[in-house]
Amino acid sequence: MTAPVSRPLADLRKSYEKAELSEEASAADPMKQFAQWLDEAIAAELPEPNAMTVATVGSDLRPSTRVVLIKGFDERGIVWYTNYDSRKGQELAGNPFAALQFHWVELERVVRIEGRVEKTSAAESDAYFASRPLDSRIGAWASPQSQVISGRGVLVANAARYSAQFMLNPPRPPHWGGFRLVPERWEFWQGRKSRLHDRLRYAREGDAWRRERLAP
Repeated sequence: MTAPVSRPLADLRKSYEKAELSEEASAADPMKQFAQWLDEAIAAELPEPNAMTVATVGSDLRPSTRVVLIKGFDERGIVWYTNYDSRKGQELAGNPFAALQFHWVELERVVRIEGRVEKTSAAESDAYFASRPLDSRIGAWASPQSQVISGRGVLVANAARYSAQFMLNPPRPPHWGGFRLVPERWEFWQGRKSRLHDRLRYAREGDAWRRERLAP
């Protein structure tokens, strides 16, 4: 028998009334709109405003998601770094398309981004890796991400071994680097009262973006 929750889930509701999103007030370029909302999330001191969900699809056509941290963005796309041998890395190698989602709960906002994924250049990956704390650089060597291990002791032993090997200057592992999602579609969601939410979708048409409103 399932343990009871403190309140019936069907009764959990809230009214979204913090802001609105209109065509007139939104940017014609979705990257500019994203930059504005991300700046506002950071300024509001939200917990981890840079956290995003990455969804990929494997060869078995089953989707999977995980939370990673955005590490950069510009007109080329959205960047994060990871182990290329991880599940997401292997799935992107076989199917180089993904979806991202930012959920800023306190601002009642969601951003969804879909597009093709490519690896960042070696120079970009090297530069970011060098900027990471030493423990994180060692961790990139110590963790065989997504593989089954016998216990946490494996990670501790690996970290000790690579710390002794590389001392204060671990190089970037060949299996570790950046991914860049090149956006083909964006959606900006602003919660509104009575579930009549604002949804603006941007779809790429050549070098331009078509903006349109979706029903909530």
